[in-house]
Amino acid sequence: MENKKKQRRVVLLGPNFAESFKTVLAILATAFLLYIFTFYVDGEMGVILIAFTVFAPLVSLLFAIYGRKRVKVGINCDGYVKKGSTLTVNVTIEKTGFFPLGIIEITPRASEIFAPDDKVYRISLVRSRSKSFSYSIKAVTGGNGEIALDTVYSCGFLGLIRFALTEELPSPVSVGVIPEIPQIKTSSQLFRNIADVVFTSDEEEESDTTLMFSANTSPGYEHREYVQGDSLKRINWKLSTKKNKLMVRLDEAAASVQPMIVLDLYRNSTSAPETAILREEQLICSVFGLLTLLVKQGIASTLIYRGANGEVTAESVDNPEYPQQLLLKILAVKVIPDKHIRLENYSGSICACVIASTDCSEEIGAIADSVRENDNVSLIGVSRDSRNLTDLPMWYLDGDNNFKLV
Repeated sequence: MENKKKQRRVVLLGPNFAESFKTVLAILATAFLLYIFTFYVDGEMGVILIAFTVFAPLVSLLFAIYGRKRVKVGINCDGYVKKGSTLTVNVTIEKTGFFPLGIIEITPRASEIFAPDDKVYRISLVRSRSKSFSYSIKAVTGGNGEIALDTVYSCGFLGLIRFALTEELPSPVSVGVIPEIPQIKTSSQLFRNIADVVFTSDEEEESDTTLMFSANTSPGYEHREYVQGDSLKRINWKLSTKKNKLMVRLDEAAASVQPMIVLDLYRNSTSAPETAILREEQLICSVFGLLTLLVKQGIASTLIYRGANGEVTAESVDNPEYPQQLLLKILAVKVIPDKHIRLENYSGSICACVIASTDCSEEIGAIADSVRENDNVSLIGVSRDSRNLTDLPMWYLDGDNNFKLV
């Protein structure tokens, strides 16, 4: 671990050839001017200038060496920002000693979901014990990203020599960029297919429930008043109209007929990050557009996704406000490269399954095989050009917010 830190500091301290060449030229030019001034203009004043020219960089060097151990840097910003908006990042610099530190040079870094920004900030801590500054960066792609400090240098008071800080830089800040979720049309064939399967399963379940009550000579349903979080499918609209308040059925096993949507944000480690984030954003928009439409139409669904610790998470979505909360959870999780989602440990009963993946390879077919009732399994790809190496039907969301078969 210590060797890695030393290697990192060597890389940070090593200037490129162009910078080295400019520095050498500046030194040679200064030496030449001092020579001309001393021997051809004013010898006494020239000696004073030479002494100052040597003394000042030496003092600045001491400032820079001292400052690399006496600076703490912090960074913070909001955890979420809407796509197309600007994120304000706050950076704080604090010295731990009384001695002045001169110039601190800071280079921020942002992941690919933000617009490129190559600005370098220089802060003076000669008089102040701490200073802070803010900068803004534009969010251009939906997904999870990071804001960090790439390098922090102590540069003395002349800024000619720089040293990386010995203090560890602050950890990157995770930021979720919220994309605009499309409004899927109810005429979309994928939605109609899912709805048909759900309603068919509902009728079979209701028939079984009726038979059960007939056997107990107590036909009908038990009801109670609707509370936040109840499935919209369980609302008895006819009874609700009579009582002038929402009433839900207690004995309907709504979860047994929920369709399952699997979000598989697979990223190949060899893929260009700029391309990968665009594909992931499109898939997130497709999944949450479908999920929002289903719950608005009274169809509760189960969403399978990878959680904060990398574990597979299943959540029931039966409230129109819940998709937005789930979206924030997913945007807070960093994508793990070269890792498909797994369904072996999922034991829920489903009536239909939609697997949305950025890579519909043979491995997706193996994931689909782990779903018990795989007669109603389909895929969602990123675009019409997405490859499909399985025998499952694959859909994509077009520019008119309709799901179409590839």
